[in-house]
Amino acid sequence: MELNAIIDAFDRVAKKQKLSCSKTQEVIDQIVQEIEKAREIIHSTASDHNYVLAELKKRLHDIAPLNQLEGTQKELNIVLSKYPKTLEKFFNPDISKAYRNIDLDTDAVNQIIASHFYRQGLFEVGDCFINEAEEPYDAVAVRSLFQEMYQILEAIKNRNLKPALKWAAANSDKLKENGSDLQLKLLHLQFVEILQQGSRDEALKYARTHFVPFAGNHMTEIQKLMGCLLWAGRLEQSPYAQLLSPTNWDIAAEELNRQFCNLLEQSYESPLSVTISAGVQGLLPLLKFMTVMAGKKQEWQSMKQLPVPVELGKEFQFHSIFVCPVSKEQSTDDNPPMMMTCGHVLCKQSINKMSKNSSKPFKCPYCPSDIDAAQCRQLFF
Repeated sequence: MELNAIIDAFDRVAKKQKLSCSKTQEVIDQIVQEIEKAREIIHSTASDHNYVLAELKKRLHDIAPLNQLEGTQKELNIVLSKYPKTLEKFFNPDISKAYRNIDLDTDAVNQIIASHFYRQGLFEVGDCFINEAEEPYDAVAVRSLFQEMYQILEAIKNRNLKPALKWAAANSDKLKENGSDLQLKLLHLQFVEILQQGSRDEALKYARTHFVPFAGNHMTEIQKLMGCLLWAGRLEQSPYAQLLSPTNWDIAAEELNRQFCNLLEQSYESPLSVTISAGVQGLLPLLKFMTVMAGKKQEWQSMKQLPVPVELGKEFQFHSIFVCPVSKEQSTDDNPPMMMTCGHVLCKQSINKMSKNSSKPFKCPYCPSDIDAAQCRQLFF
């Protein structure tokens, strides 16, 4: 993919820049060291200052800082001069030909942007956007929901689990339905915090109060936590030292973020971020395709769909789909994908059309096999 070439070029620039900075720091350290030596001599002895300064000048001349830096700086300049050319090669500044002239719902777009700011925790930016866009969008509800989430996440960041535990307890049934063990993760962290403070009795009391409902499905994990009681106040010296890792807090915070969005029937990733990221990946192939279309004098604006697929990364594949190679239409419940006896797949409506409603055999469009529509079987993805 073209982006890999750009990333490689950027990495080369970053590497040369790092080497140049390292060499520059090395030369500066040498110069400072010589100056410090001369300074100590001047302060500690009554020798001729002019002689000391002359020796310093000679030493600095021997170090030859400019000569030392010339090689690495030259290499950096070479890759820096090539990098803009790489960007120009792969990025067409005129992207207008890659989009279609469609009427956008400005209100809907503004709401999506405002919602993005709120779900990223940029509440002041979201408020400012709503005010300047003069949108009638009721942002109070969306803002308050995500504000609660970020207050909980901020508390977790400060090692305060009370807001998170309160939210998890209030939504415990829904969390169980989603198959999430977030509540146990939070109780686990709180237990370790109590134990690390050296209060074994308090930790045991906490475990008896809160871990009982989870014993049926998480007994092994609870037994491990009970073993930690022997190391109260010195858990970092125990076989369970990994329980003190900050990573455990990060995992819990991410899970809370994910489950909070899930219960709000919102995606974990911002829809605006996903859309822009997908657009970035698809932009280069679209620009190339537009160039080919222009040469063939075909009108992009009048086409219902792309005649070639635009490949996106796996992170943008949310569910399986099938597009009939004959009708170019996506399969639906009423028009499901059907596998023919030869192994090729078409949509049901295409098979019905080619077989005259199953009244006669037809040739597979991909191989010379004769197909009986009655023997085609529906595929389920």
